[in-house]
Amino acid sequence: MPVATQVPAAAKTAATGKSKLATVALAFLCGSLGLHRFYLGGLRDKFGWAHLLATLAGAIGVASMQTGAGSPALNWTFAVAGGTSLIAAFLTAIVYGLRADDKWDARFNPHGQPTRSGWPVVILVILSLLIGTGLLMAGLAISFQTFFESQVEAARALSQ
Repeated sequence: MPVATQVPAAAKTAATGKSKLATVALAFLCGSLGLHRFYLGGLRDKFGWAHLLATLAGAIGVASMQTGAGSPALNWTFAVAGGTSLIAAFLTAIVYGLRADDKWDARFNPHGQPTRSGWPVVILVILSLLIGTGLLMAGLAISFQTFFESQVEAARALSQ
């Protein structure tokens, strides 16, 4: 065998595959912190850090709204960023869970044992769909309620 085509044993072990179940579970449980992105891409993954920063901003925005501190517009902006990160994590769990096993192996597990998605992945996808949809609908309902209440208050102020 020519020297150029030989792969050292250390390189083979360094290119270990990523588990589909672990990725979906991380996206479901801690996806808003970006742990699934860090699992797949390492600590240099920009989107993992974006998830983490958006979640921290969301926590600050919600805490500021509850205490009445800061600008309401800025608090809402931060809260929406955190909510977007949370909903995106559930959507990511669904997308990764529904990806075909051969496509998963081609991208994230090229040299590992072939992936066989089982019931745990299916159950996590179903739970992600239920919880993510519920959170999205609750967020929309609260946003619309707040918007229409502010419009009613503005109309009252104009009529007096």
